[in-house]
Amino acid sequence: MIKKLSHATIYVTNQDEAYKFYTEKLGFEVRTDHTMEGGFRWLTVGPKSQPEMEIVLMEPKGGMMFDEATANQLRELIGKGAMGAGVFETDDCQKTYEELKSKGVEFLSPPADRFYGIEALFKDNSGNWFSMTQRK
Repeated sequence: MIKKLSHATIYVTNQDEAYKFYTEKLGFEVRTDHTMEGGFRWLTVGPKSQPEMEIVLMEPKGGMMFDEATANQLRELIGKGAMGAGVFETDDCQKTYEELKSKGVEFLSPPADRFYGIEALFKDNSGNWFSMTQRK
């Protein structure tokens, strides 16, 4: 029986830059940073308040998981900002918006009242966009 989701993948254009963005700007902690045989890097991060969840920061590369054409297509979609990667929850959307904006995080929309809560949209340094939501 499946018990829970433990890992989710976000495709990034550069793992070193994503490492900096997710740790320095979002304040996530590194869970795993290991380079395997063949140069494949397994890099995971997550919010400090959610130790059981790991976000895999994966560069699409030809070889192990994708052929080169597919990896190129993924990189193109990421660069266009076509990849919505998920929802991050916050207790205070306005305060978190101000903190992240002061750190240079690019927002697509400021906090706004929605039927499900207060939401702001932001992008990571690869172009993936996220909802940041304070539930009602």
